Amino acid sequence: MTDISISTTPTRPASWAADLVLVALVSLVWFCVLLGMRPLSNPDEGRYTEIPREMAVTGDFVTPRLDGVKYFEKPPLVYWLSALTIREFGVSEFTARVWNGILAALGALMTYATARALYGRAAGLWSAFVLSTLLLYYALSQIILLDMAVAVTMSGALFAFLLAEREPRGRKRFALFMAFYVMVSLATLSKGLIGIALPGAVMFLWILLLNRWKSLRPFYPILGTVVVLAIAAPWHVLAARANPDFLNFYFYHEHWLRFTTRIHGRFEPWWFFLPIFVAGLFPWVFFSAKTLRFSMPGGWKTRKKHPEAWFFVIWIAFVILFFSKSQSKLIPYILPVFPACAVLYGRYFAELWSGREMARPRLATGGFAVLCLLLAIAAFVVPAPKNQPEMAAALPVLRVTLGGALVLGAALAFVGLRRDRPRFMLAAVAASGVVFLLAISFGAGSLDKASTKKFAMILKPVLKPGDRVFCIGFYGQDLPVYLGRTVDVVDYRGELSYGIDTEPELTSDRFFPRNELPAHWEKPGNIYALVRNSAFEKWFLAENLPHEIMARSNRFTLVKRIQP
Repeated sequence: MTDISISTTPTRPASWAADLVLVALVSLVWFCVLLGMRPLSNPDEGRYTEIPREMAVTGDFVTPRLDGVKYFEKPPLVYWLSALTIREFGVSEFTARVWNGILAALGALMTYATARALYGRAAGLWSAFVLSTLLLYYALSQIILLDMAVAVTMSGALFAFLLAEREPRGRKRFALFMAFYVMVSLATLSKGLIGIALPGAVMFLWILLLNRWKSLRPFYPILGTVVVLAIAAPWHVLAARANPDFLNFYFYHEHWLRFTTRIHGRFEPWWFFLPIFVAGLFPWVFFSAKTLRFSMPGGWKTRKKHPEAWFFVIWIAFVILFFSKSQSKLIPYILPVFPACAVLYGRYFAELWSGREMARPRLATGGFAVLCLLLAIAAFVVPAPKNQPEMAAALPVLRVTLGGALVLGAALAFVGLRRDRPRFMLAAVAASGVVFLLAISFGAGSLDKASTKKFAMILKPVLKPGDRVFCIGFYGQDLPVYLGRTVDVVDYRGELSYGIDTEPELTSDRFFPRNELPAHWEKPGNIYALVRNSAFEKWFLAENLPHEIMARSNRFTLVKRIQP
């Protein structure tokens, strides 16, 4: 295969501005237009909406609180953004999720800008499109998690470093390095010390393995340290001053113990992220082998001729290995690798689309077609769950949307193979990928049965300021969001344990064990309770607590205390 050098074709400055606006607008529409169509899912979306809701209500932006108790598992950047949005526009599914969509669009924009600077305009546009249509990246853009923020800011830091390292001494190099330090700071405020550790490790390994020490000068470490401290340190200092137990819990318990022990109960085997990574690259995963061969012709021996490609490969490999070593594993942890993947794919697809890369991706397109066909068959033949009537009722719609999208993908790919045109092959995969992701978005709401929204909508009109609402045996994390107030929790601690223990004088009357429920049930005022169906008999019938049923689903029962 011929060696494809980095594009140096001059482009009109105006095209940069026009493309940035175009990519930004299209990305914002793509990631944000469907954000408000589903109820919040539990536990994560309820948790990461309730914390900023309480910030917006109390005005306390230093100490995050969940259901009224301290919650220091994560730093506050996303909480701050969401709290400001909620304060201005109120609480809704859209306002709760909108920053995830905005951040995802920002990731696509930075990916475009980096790929274009390295490989040309077509590569930039393809890279942004690929990132926006990767299964895991798109799926996590539609869910309120902190991982999108850290993925985008960490990627922004690494992109800025790579571009800065290539620039001669001057204002542009200085500006890019300052952007790097700002992004590292924001990554730290997004999810802690990995915002510094992971970009630093990737950069060090790349410089070491490719012997690029000379290109590092100057990188302005003193001024950069000042920037990082000025942005990232103040919240940590204020939180420590307001909460004497903060430093030990946040740095030791939530950083060190989370990585080195199984204390959080999220242990998975070392290979856990490998299938997640492969599945997350759908629909483009079948082009991976050709992309790598194209990006790094000659392999390790010629690495110094293709330093940018090796930077992205080291980035991907190190992040996956780092989290594979961790004793705490969750699917979103590897989200930061996907912008790097998108640039590699984007460069290859740009050359393939232009005709400069002559090898047709027949095997990749065929693999995509076969997988779509197999998944479509599975979608149509999977039996309806007998013990989940609501999901069974939604299954026909899911069969049509997901199965139909997969059949369309297979058909388009087979047509592309028959015509034997690279452009048609890429267009077929791209179109079917978009349709598949839209089908997932429309069908996702019917798959989540943990939402308590419908019970909150029954309760909210009748609740008075002095009334109490209990979650019994569990904590419905979206219930306070929809009610616009905190709830009391019976016989459950979970992630609330730290906050309950640090302020017992404030929490003992709101968080209590099962044996104290009868005494609380007799207190004056209106009392409502949401309980799982499986626990309803042992909590209410066995204890002979006076109640009436207000509503019931296949998962929960809502009851009201009958006045004596």
